[in-house]
Amino acid sequence: MLYGIAAATAALLLTALLAALLRLPALRLGIVDRRRQRPLPLLGGVAVALVTCLVAGAGEWTGVARLGSEIMRLLIAAGAVAVLGLVADVRRVKARFLVGGTAVAALCVVPYGDTGILLGLLAVGWIVLVAVGFKALDHADALVGTVGVLTAFGVGVCAAAEVMDELAVLLSVLAAALTGFLMHNWHPAKIGLGASGSLFVGFVLASSAVMTRAGHDPVSSAAVLYALTALATADVVLVALSRRLAGRPLLRPGPDHLAHRLRRVGLTPQGVTVLLGAGAFSGVLAGVLVHMGWMARSGALWVGVGALIAVLGLLHIKTYGPRRQPSFPVQDSVRASARVESSQVGAQLRVRNG
Repeated sequence: MLYGIAAATAALLLTALLAALLRLPALRLGIVDRRRQRPLPLLGGVAVALVTCLVAGAGEWTGVARLGSEIMRLLIAAGAVAVLGLVADVRRVKARFLVGGTAVAALCVVPYGDTGILLGLLAVGWIVLVAVGFKALDHADALVGTVGVLTAFGVGVCAAAEVMDELAVLLSVLAAALTGFLMHNWHPAKIGLGASGSLFVGFVLASSAVMTRAGHDPVSSAAVLYALTALATADVVLVALSRRLAGRPLLRPGPDHLAHRLRRVGLTPQGVTVLLGAGAFSGVLAGVLVHMGWMARSGALWVGVGALIAVLGLLHIKTYGPRRQPSFPVQDSVRASARVESSQVGAQLRVRNG
């Protein structure tokens, strides 16, 4: 207990310090998000991932709090995902490489002995979906950090109920690291997570939830896993439906996420984060109650119904501007010839009149 408190405190302070120190190097190296009104440095995710791995791994290396082989394998796989995301932050990487790399890492952490091969492969797909969903949530100040803290606490409670103390410590360290990061990420953000941090957070949370539910009834497990990450899933569904209906490529970035639409109806950046954080808390609470047996698994169904209503309602908010009319070379050449001819006629008339 005392070790968990000390580890969480160290993670919070170290992440807050490291995030502040990495801001200037990120600006100088050009590792920034240029889609915003001002360039936002993106090395905050490095601070979260590095501190989480070091603080959680320190107990294993010193022998004070052994993590076990499964948790160490999770940390190594999550670190690899963070490195992959950092590459995407530094230079453009195609989405399929991010998805493929995350899937390979997920293959290494699923407990197939408890899930079986088929359910294990489904769990891999779900881990990838959640990781990508958290990356997609990184479009508003403090959103991923807030949702990540709430989800980490929820999954940590489930892990503690299963007497998985090592996993609970890891999740408390992650929640503390995200809290330290939020000191610099609340609107107006001074540093962002980037793909490195958002993929890392989503991967750790999804993998931890799978480990916690391994061996339980598959139907109730699916309900709990969905409820714990309902907000990230809702954002993915909203974006996919919106781009499909608009005839836009699925992987083309656009201002069509949850926060973008809520801003269009007049909410402030802080209001958007608070509202979506409340939605995430509702889903996490339902997931924890179902896992503990204090609520029927139909409670997660109501979370899904609420998310579906929200998605359908937000779909009516227009986010795409009018398409630019294409410019045809033939028409352009005709217009240019007409301008040349008119200038020549004007010159001839001036000569005659002169």
